[in-house]
Amino acid sequence: MVRNSWNDRIVDIIIYTLLALLSFTAIYPFWNTFVMSLNEGKDTSMGGLTFWPREFTISNYEVIFSDERFFRAMGISIARTVSGTFLSVLITALMAFALAKKELKGKRFYMIAGIITMYFQGGLIPTYLWLREIGLFNNFWVLIIPGILNIWNMIVFRTFFQGLPDELEESAKLDGCNYYGLFFRIVLPVSGPVFATLSLFTAVGLWNEWFNAGIFINNAELHPVQNYLMNMINSSSTAEMLSQMGNGVNVVTQTVTPKSLQMTAVMVVTLPIIMVYPFLQKYFVKGVMIGSLKE
Repeated sequence: MVRNSWNDRIVDIIIYTLLALLSFTAIYPFWNTFVMSLNEGKDTSMGGLTFWPREFTISNYEVIFSDERFFRAMGISIARTVSGTFLSVLITALMAFALAKKELKGKRFYMIAGIITMYFQGGLIPTYLWLREIGLFNNFWVLIIPGILNIWNMIVFRTFFQGLPDELEESAKLDGCNYYGLFFRIVLPVSGPVFATLSLFTAVGLWNEWFNAGIFINNAELHPVQNYLMNMINSSSTAEMLSQMGNGVNVVTQTVTPKSLQMTAVMVVTLPIIMVYPFLQKYFVKGVMIGSLKE
């Protein structure tokens, strides 16, 4: 057994201390927000809350969960995230699989055309006019279709597919597989890490995105939960917030304040997407390394 020298131990202590401080600076703001969401609103406005609530209450959560608009917005966000992630990852992977084939004619042109869109875009006004012209204005699908093909993810997928052994494809072709059979029956089962990692990135991006809904949707019933949160943060008074929440709020609200409601809304909106990470963690380390090695 090799024993570490004192110099190695000192270096380890310094590294672990720095990592602990870095972790604390990342976690503490989230924990402090959680503490304020569980503290009585008027007491929170006095300041000084650090690690634990001084006046514990769940009134803030009662107000949020009594709002019908919150559940409608949460449903829109969940539907958008699930369907958008599935469609985006599937279409992006299919295009990457095609571009990874040596026999595809014009693949260099398609690749360059895709990369150009990463740096040059039409701008907001042409995009607005185009989406309105094809009937996506005030439509749920405007939250998904404009970003359904991610060129960056496509490059990562293509790099991964090009690294698969040629023998795998040749043996599948000998068994009678066409390209679709090769993709769904051979490539897909051995591509778990890259699919899981890029699905997570796509899901987080779709969950947090609020700009498209703010620009292209006027109907408040189609707004995702991020726009619900933004409206709450922009509200300057409790009365204004409660008036936006509608008639579903029937709980006692004397102890809530705009700040306590905002902190509670941040927690409620953030927790669902955080809960996805543990299920994909085992793929994450391997998946994020894909594409880091260049030919």
